[in-house]
Amino acid sequence: MLEIKTVDKPDERRDFPQGHLEAVHLTGLDFAVANFEPGWRWSESVAPLAGTDSCQIHHNGYVVQGRMRIRMDDGAESEVGPGDVFVCPPGHDAWVVGDEPVVMYDFAGAMAQEYAKTPEQG
Repeated sequence: MLEIKTVDKPDERRDFPQGHLEAVHLTGLDFAVANFEPGWRWSESVAPLAGTDSCQIHHNGYVVQGRMRIRMDDGAESEVGPGDVFVCPPGHDAWVVGDEPVVMYDFAGAMAQEYAKTPEQG
């Protein structure tokens, strides 16, 4: 079965402090477009919604715009920017670097399904 959707008409949108996520759900693929404004930091903007000390979502990402720093719970740290494709396992914090918003595509599925939902939203 062929399925086609456009990110211009997402199935859902989730707003959180200094950012938002738009998700498209297809059979076998949950795709997210995430937008993070300058000053956004996971531990400040999303942790209160998630109820965890660090992000527990696995990301398979592609950065379209802006720069983001990622620090793993074990202390390992790196930065991603435009054109970077990355895999980030659960257990991290992240924040926007500089004054440019970050736009990121995430193909892993969990971001589109669960990111920035409160425990009550499940």
